[in-house]
Amino acid sequence: MQLNYFNRPYFENGAIGKLPEVLRTHSVKNPLICTDPGLSSIGMTDKVRDLISNDFSSIYYEETPANPTENAVNEALELYKTNNCDGVIGFGGGSSIDLAKAVALMANHEGSLLNYSVNEGGYGKITETVPMIAIPTTSGTGSEVSVGSLITMNDGRKLIYASPYLMPKAAICDPELTLGLPPVLTAGAGMDALTHCIEAILSPINDPPAEAVGIDGIEKIIKEESLIRAYKDGQDKEARWGMMMASTEGAMAFQKGLGAVHSMSHALGANQELRLHHGTLNAVLLPTVLRFNEDYVGTKYSRIARAMGQDESIDLASEIEKLNEKIGIPSNLKEMGVTEDLIPNLVAHAKEDPSNITTPRLPSQEEWEKLFLEAMQ
Repeated sequence: MQLNYFNRPYFENGAIGKLPEVLRTHSVKNPLICTDPGLSSIGMTDKVRDLISNDFSSIYYEETPANPTENAVNEALELYKTNNCDGVIGFGGGSSIDLAKAVALMANHEGSLLNYSVNEGGYGKITETVPMIAIPTTSGTGSEVSVGSLITMNDGRKLIYASPYLMPKAAICDPELTLGLPPVLTAGAGMDALTHCIEAILSPINDPPAEAVGIDGIEKIIKEESLIRAYKDGQDKEARWGMMMASTEGAMAFQKGLGAVHSMSHALGANQELRLHHGTLNAVLLPTVLRFNEDYVGTKYSRIARAMGQDESIDLASEIEKLNEKIGIPSNLKEMGVTEDLIPNLVAHAKEDPSNITTPRLPSQEEWEKLFLEAMQ
């Protein structure tokens, strides 16, 4: 099954077997493979080694942190250059894929990574990168079909990098790679995908096709119960297929933008002491922001409710809270270690986040503070 959007996703059970063909298509003979210690420890990277060991020379960077950092990008980039690599593979969750995008960018761009962030006006500075291929092993970020990458910089900020040139040349979406993913990661990643679909729909940008894709993603996650089923039974192939498709659809949908949930989660995710999971943060923050936006989105909550298989009159925020409880998501930020003294810095970060460009209701300074406080309760 082939989907056509902006890049070419190979989407099917067993799609990982397409990797040699994809590398040849893009003339990559010596790829740098960016992955994380967890995947390496359970032997997941052996799947890639077994597929390409005879025909390709490959180098592995296996130290991707949970939230990719500027230091990690520089370490991986050094491996790329010293081993004369000619392409990059992101193998893992959104962190490994985002890291791979940044390495592919800096492999043929001059200067500092910071200069290319959206926050620093770098969008237009990015040109063609070296070939980059994405192989997701979780169903959440959709980074394999998005134009963006999130990197935590040495100055503590979590910055956005975005450009059509950061779209992977190909995405190998194999739902079987997610079989057995632990419930806690299934839950956090799944709520990331759901948040992408919902925030994209609520974005004021007029893009009916992207909105329709987001609606279909919500149907798969909630109405078809793919998330609940995958959480309860990690070997449910049908549910895993549904969640990976919904994840891909979420990223396709958010080409029309995100909102305050992501502005807040980016601020929280930049804290290197707490090391909070992005998708789990989105899940915790989503009900608070839904209540804040309710009177500013027209009839969109009714459309979302129908996609969930619910009556249009439901309290959408409450329904998300019920879902969070079913899949073991913390009930508030305080349970995740966030304290009130962090709020001033969090607000300062959230106010500057590019996701605010498409939020349906832009909070004031006081409202940002109130949103963080409410999410702690």
